[in-house]
Amino acid sequence: MTRVLLRSAKDPFTPVSPELSLALYTRGIFGRNVGNLVFTEAVHKLISVPGTEVVSNSFLSERPGVDQAYVDRVNEQFDLFVVPLANAFRLSFLENLKRLTWVIEKLRIPVVVIGVGVHGGVGSLDNPFPPPTDELRVAVRRFVRAVLDKSATIGVRGEFTAAYLAELGFGDDVVDVVGCPSLFRYGPDLQVNKRVAALTRESRFTINISPYVRLMDEVGTRHAKRYPNMVYLPQGEEVLELLLWGTHPEKVRSKLPHHTGHQLYREDRIRFFVDTWTWMRYLAEQEFSFGTRIHGNIVALSAGTPAYVLAHDSRTLELARYHDIPHSLVPDLTPEIDAADLYAQADYTAFNAGHAQRWDRFASFLERNGIEHVFQPGKADPGYDERLDAVGLPPAVTTLMTTDPEARKRITARVAELYSLGGLPALRKAHKPQHPFPHTAATSEGKVPAARRPLPAAVRRLPVPVRSALRHSRALANRLRRQP
Repeated sequence: MTRVLLRSAKDPFTPVSPELSLALYTRGIFGRNVGNLVFTEAVHKLISVPGTEVVSNSFLSERPGVDQAYVDRVNEQFDLFVVPLANAFRLSFLENLKRLTWVIEKLRIPVVVIGVGVHGGVGSLDNPFPPPTDELRVAVRRFVRAVLDKSATIGVRGEFTAAYLAELGFGDDVVDVVGCPSLFRYGPDLQVNKRVAALTRESRFTINISPYVRLMDEVGTRHAKRYPNMVYLPQGEEVLELLLWGTHPEKVRSKLPHHTGHQLYREDRIRFFVDTWTWMRYLAEQEFSFGTRIHGNIVALSAGTPAYVLAHDSRTLELARYHDIPHSLVPDLTPEIDAADLYAQADYTAFNAGHAQRWDRFASFLERNGIEHVFQPGKADPGYDERLDAVGLPPAVTTLMTTDPEARKRITARVAELYSLGGLPALRKAHKPQHPFPHTAATSEGKVPAARRPLPAAVRRLPVPVRSALRHSRALANRLRRQP
C-alpha cells in the first residue's frame, strides 16, 4: 500500500471537540484560522485513491522542535509528502517556512507543493509582493529549490505568486498556476447557480469578517439589524474562545461581533465549525455567502452556494481573479453596501464556464508530479463523503445565549468539565473574601479562653463546615495525645 504524508491539521475522519481543537498547540489545532482546514481536506479527498493511505502530519513538519528523528521516520514510513499551502511567502510565516524547508531538504521521498501563495500585507492590492527583505527572499528561494529537487513543478495559487517567483528566478517551466484545491474537491463538474431570484429581509445567508478590515464593523452591525436570519461564520481562534468560554479578544471594537454584547451574539446568530465537512453542509442550505474571508466564501462555492468576495488584499484578489469568483475591492466600497445588491450583481457565468478548464490544469499538475487522484479512471472513492457523515463530527459551536436544547446540553457538559478541572480550590482562590471572617470576641477580662483561641488566618478564610471539621480533628488529636 502507498502511504502519503499530508501537511494538514488533522485527519478529516478524526472527530476533535471544539474545546480540544482550541486547546491543542498555541493557536489551536488548525493554526489560528479554521480556513486552513478547507484546502487540506480537499486535497485529502482528492488523493484518497484505492490502495493509498493518507496520513495527516498535524503540521509537525514545521513546528518548533522538528528534528532528524522525525525526518528519518517520514523517510522510512512514507512514499510521498504532499504539501498544500496558502499564503506561505510572508514574513510572519518565515520561521515555519525555514523549518519546513529543512525537512524537505533532508527527505529522500518525492515532495509536491500545492497552491502556495505570496502575501503582500497591508496595501497589497497596490503591491502584492511582501517587503523585499533579503532574509525572506533567500528563504523562499531555498524553499522552492528544495521542492523542485523532489518534484517536477511547484503549484502556486495565482498570477501574483507566479510573478513573484519569476522575479526570484523561477519561470513557467517549473511554476504551475493551479488556484485553490478547495474548489476542486468535486472535480470538473462544480457549478454554482442562484437558488432565489433576490435576497429579502427574511433570506437565510451568512457573512464572514476579517477583523482587521475596518469596513466590516459597520457592515456586519447594519446587516445584523436589517436581516434577522443572517448568521455570522467566524474563522479565528479568538472567536472560538469567545463562544466556548465567553472570553473577549483583546482590544475588540464595539461594532465587531466579537463580544457578548453584540446583537449577533445576543441573538445566537454566530456559528463556528471545526470541520470542513460540517461547514460545507451548513452552507449548502444557505442562499448566499459574502464577506472578506476568501476560504469562508470558497467553502460556500464548493457546496454550490453563491458567494461574493470583498477583496481586501492580494491574497483574496489573486484567488478571486483566477477562479472568476464575483468580487469587489474593499477600497471601492462604502459601509452602505448591502448583501441584496451584491447578490443581484453577482454573475457566475465565467466561474461556471471556466471551471472545467481550470480543473484540467490542476489535474495535469497532479499527474505530472506523480500524484494519483480520484477522478482518474478506476481511482474513484465514492463512499468518502458518506464515511464523513458516519464518524460523528462535532456540530457547530453556538453562542452561550443559545436556546437550542442539544446545544444547551453541550454547554452544560462543557461547564461541568471546566468546574471539575478547576474545582473548589480554584474557585476559592479566585473569589477570596473581600473582608476577613469575624474573629471570636474576647471575654470581659480581656482574655480569650484557650478553647476559643482565634484560628490561623488561612483557616479563617475557609467555609464554616470546613473549619468545624478542622476543630473536631484537632480536638481528637489532643485526646489521643493525652491517652497513656
